Amino acid sequence: MAAPMGGRCGRLEPSPRRGERSAVGVRMDRAGFWVSLTAGGIAGMCVDLILFPLDTIKTRLQSPQGFKKSGGFRGIYAGVPSAAVGSFPNAAAFFITYEFVKSVLATATPLYLSPVTHMAAASFGEVVPNDFSIWNELVQRKKIFFLHWQKKVLLLKVACLIRVPSEVVKQRAQVSPSSSTFQVLSNTLYQEGIQGLYRGYKSTVLREIPFSLVQFPLWEALKDLWSWKQGHVVDSWQSATCGAFAGGFAAAITTPLDVAKTRIMLAKAGSSNASGNVFSALHSVWRSQGLPGLFAGVVPRMTAISLGGFIFLGTYDKTRSLLL
Repeated sequence: MAAPMGGRCGRLEPSPRRGERSAVGVRMDRAGFWVSLTAGGIAGMCVDLILFPLDTIKTRLQSPQGFKKSGGFRGIYAGVPSAAVGSFPNAAAFFITYEFVKSVLATATPLYLSPVTHMAAASFGEVVPNDFSIWNELVQRKKIFFLHWQKKVLLLKVACLIRVPSEVVKQRAQVSPSSSTFQVLSNTLYQEGIQGLYRGYKSTVLREIPFSLVQFPLWEALKDLWSWKQGHVVDSWQSATCGAFAGGFAAAITTPLDVAKTRIMLAKAGSSNASGNVFSALHSVWRSQGLPGLFAGVVPRMTAISLGGFIFLGTYDKTRSLLL
């Protein structure tokens, strides 16, 4: 889980000729911020709640306990409260960052570097909500007057605090369907303290950045191509179709990193995987299960993210078009 909305933070504008920017890059204003926050948050919640069963199946396939011992098809909504709490701020923070960085970079980069701009924006979107110092660095270098963003900064800090802990609790609840989300949270805090809730932070970033580097430039390229072919900016359903293809492809090639993240988050305290070393986790899976182990859960992951790309990016585009 991209400028997705035709390259700007305002309304979409058609660009029928191939090779031209679909819209003019402009700095994100107050209205653009709230639109990105609302559209991103709504899209994130829709995807997480609708496709949660597929995510549960994927997690159990990747679990070191095995699919059946992790619950099989029982309690496929285990952990959904954690996902519901984290989805809105996570998705909102991503798209706020993505749109902002893209709008800043778009005015300074030529057309042929647009894919690089989208990659950079997507990478910031994954990292910045978790490392707020990057926001400050970007703001200082661009000398942007940011005082009126103080309330918005607080929202991003909240997202930072929720993102990884919600994922840890969700995945542990998914492989322990007999335990409630609150019990999983309590046990994690009792056994590992607050640090236990942030285990897997590095593996999450190492998974999300490559995923976004593939998904979002591909999504933008497909939308530009489709827009050029039909002579006007893509509709929401067309944007969603492009998002489904881009998401499914990115999901397939980043599955090993997702397996490593799952193993790290589910590892027992004190075990080798609990240290958070992604390469060690990948090596452990390779030795015990080989290539099939590295791509465990690839089918439900691709399915969920393809459908999620359709719903998420389509909902985001549609919500933005209604709000702007």
